[in-house]
Amino acid sequence: MSEAEVLTEVDGNVLIVTINRPDAKNAMNKAAAEGISAAMDRLDAEADLRCAILTGAGGTFCSGMDLKGFLRGESPSIPGRGFGGLSEWTPKKPIIAAVDGYALAGGMELALSCDLIVASASSKFGIPEAKRGLAAAAGGLIKLPRQIPPRIAMELALTGDFISAQRAYELGFINQIVEGPSLDAAKALAAKVAENGPLALIASKGIIRDSHEWTEEEMWKKQQAYIAPVFTSSDAREGAAAFAEKRKPNWQGK
Repeated sequence: MSEAEVLTEVDGNVLIVTINRPDAKNAMNKAAAEGISAAMDRLDAEADLRCAILTGAGGTFCSGMDLKGFLRGESPSIPGRGFGGLSEWTPKKPIIAAVDGYALAGGMELALSCDLIVASASSKFGIPEAKRGLAAAAGGLIKLPRQIPPRIAMELALTGDFISAQRAYELGFINQIVEGPSLDAAKALAAKVAENGPLALIASKGIIRDSHEWTEEEMWKKQQAYIAPVFTSSDAREGAAAFAEKRKPNWQGK
């Protein structure tokens, strides 16, 4: 992993991960994908980290695959994890995308792979691969119709047109629109997430992520596997005690 391609910093209980290729509009190459993948491993490994923010340097989130790297034979994907180390896999803990500028092609698919999205008012989203004779193979054709109305997803895939942050918000694709850079608002949202019980965060993300695959007959049983460790944890007792005592919980993650 090249430190220059992906930067990380810790802000309280939040890991901030920045794609640092502004001269290339943060186009994804092998080193950047490896950097994001390593950062996500760190997120899950370090108990004090509750969630991550993924953003891009220089006013752009990610413009997709780095074509120069592609022509050199590099892949911007990690085996088993996909484009940018994230499109086919997700860490246990939540990820917030802080989007400025363009989130296009693989960049939009990276945003799709995050759990929450905060975007600047001037940002644009799109999967324009069809305009180049390609298809959005890093999750755009699979995940997008699960997150917005399928006919709108079909339109975006077949036309390759971009949509504004406002339109993305109206479709329920993003959580917040902000004036100016998105990172401060993403930090505020992450701070709210990080205040909560770490086991509860992991279980809640896991159920929302996985439950679309469950049948009605099995959903309660499958949910129980995620929920049971939360309700029997020390943190559950601590949360109840803190509420009764009108104080801030002291989470242990166990």
